[in-house]
Amino acid sequence: MDIQLINIGFGNIVSANRIISIVSPESAPIKRIITDARERGQLVDATYGRRTRAVIITDSSHVVLSAIQPETIAHRFVGSKESSVNN
Repeated sequence: MDIQLINIGFGNIVSANRIISIVSPESAPIKRIITDARERGQLVDATYGRRTRAVIITDSSHVVLSAIQPETIAHRFVGSKESSVNN
């Protein structure tokens, strides 16, 4: 199993193999997920003080906040999958 990495903005990278979902932070349930992760010490804020635009949920229950759009991260995710298939 190859390790695939995705840039989530500002030079921050996450393992594509560990991502369960990439969602928008607008809804109340996602806001609760963020609050719970902060209380558990499993929140990674990779926004560099900017507005949170994407919330990445991993299989280890870590929650990663990103300042780039979920669609942009998803395109990078799909692009990394396609490049690994071609190699």
